Amino acid sequence: MSAALLFFLPLVVLTLAICHLAARRSQSAGDFFSAGNRIGPWQNALALAGDYLSAAAFLGAAGLYFAAGYDSLVYAVGTLAGWPLLMLLLAGKLRQLGCFTVSDVLAQRFASRRLRALSATSSLLVTLFYLIVQMVGAGKLIELLFGLPYLAAVALVALLMVGYVAIGGMLATTWVQMIKAVLLLLCGAMLAWGVLAQFGFSAPALFDAATRLRGDAILLPGAALSDPVEVLSLGLGLTLGLLGLPHVLMRFLTVPDARAARRSAAIATLLVGGFFCLNILIGYGAIALLPAHPAFFDAGGKLLGGGNMAALHLAGLLGGAPLAGLVAAVAFATILAVVSGLTLAGAAAISHDLWAGLHSRTVSAAEKKAVSRYAALALGLLAVLLSTLFQQQNIAFVMGLAFAIAASANFPVLLLALYWRGLTEQGALACAASGILASGVLIVLGPAVWVAVLGFDRPLFPWASPALFAVPLAFAAGVLGSQRRALFRKVKPQ
Repeated sequence: MSAALLFFLPLVVLTLAICHLAARRSQSAGDFFSAGNRIGPWQNALALAGDYLSAAAFLGAAGLYFAAGYDSLVYAVGTLAGWPLLMLLLAGKLRQLGCFTVSDVLAQRFASRRLRALSATSSLLVTLFYLIVQMVGAGKLIELLFGLPYLAAVALVALLMVGYVAIGGMLATTWVQMIKAVLLLLCGAMLAWGVLAQFGFSAPALFDAATRLRGDAILLPGAALSDPVEVLSLGLGLTLGLLGLPHVLMRFLTVPDARAARRSAAIATLLVGGFFCLNILIGYGAIALLPAHPAFFDAGGKLLGGGNMAALHLAGLLGGAPLAGLVAAVAFATILAVVSGLTLAGAAAISHDLWAGLHSRTVSAAEKKAVSRYAALALGLLAVLLSTLFQQQNIAFVMGLAFAIAASANFPVLLLALYWRGLTEQGALACAASGILASGVLIVLGPAVWVAVLGFDRPLFPWASPALFAVPLAFAAGVLGSQRRALFRKVKPQ
């Protein structure tokens, strides 16, 4: 605990100082929501990596490796596959339009308040699911380190994240994410180095040790991925979900031009891919090394703090309290940086898209910023309440649900709006509404909510990820909704 505090306190003080400096430079709405379009490609790439490498990508991925082995690699490959598509399809296009939010992209084509409201609703839904992931990781981390009750731990995180967003806006969020990305990559490299050192810097020796303890099954898909439909649906959701995450898409609005947006996406792809490679060594290192140390397990044989704490326990094994404290502090900073980006995206959807976009009068920049601060507070409170329902779930798994919603609700209508001239307002409304309803209903009826949260014996929808069904439905609704008049046009009499 004392070692963790030595790293926790300086990081919190540093980020608060960054927020104060950023607040002095964020005078306009453009400064607050998009950092005045002054962020360079390398800076934005680091911020993108920091925004994306969340509690799920670090704590959750290592925990999933420890629990299921190969299954965690599927999540990594699926999400990484979306980055080249993001660079090719969306990065440059989004920057050329010069918007603040995803809803602005649709507003460029359709002056529809209904469509803006629907798009903002889908962005809020994705943001809330992703916030749950971060809150669960933060709550379990603080609960394990400092003995705070889970609810008090997530409330502390919510208080800090609301403060960061309300004070500093996008500029502060960018700086915090850049620093966090560097620290997270360094911690990942230290843990991977420490694991390899235990096996003579031989990766095959590491995997041999892991299979001796758990069998060859940890190198093969587990029971959760034995169904081809589940695997295909999960992969589709993870790949396309990245292209619908509001807090990631907002980052391309902070750079000076489209070329800088594409460059930042390319660099971020390399950074994220490198970290995922380190995660393989960390995850299998936890499998091979932790079981020999009963101090990391409770009387029932379960990992202290839950499976999401595997990386933290591995750090304690490899480097003692100092390394465990550093990893814990960086994981906490990781969560704060990501929730700040998420909260800003959600607050922008409320203040810029709903409050200002639906008003008949012109809303001033000061009023937008004030509404954003209240929205950040409301999102923080709601995320705390929802995270208590999912606190026993693996956060990498819950992240997959957030990606499925983003892939179904945001990506189809965004792609059609940018690339298909035949899209009409009715088609866009049908596309967005179908994606939101299909993904939301199927997730509630699936095992993640119907069984794990609501406590029923069997799910009404058998697959955890709905993307394979919801994404095609959204595209079909968009096309059919746009062609409705042509399909039902009456033939004029000769």
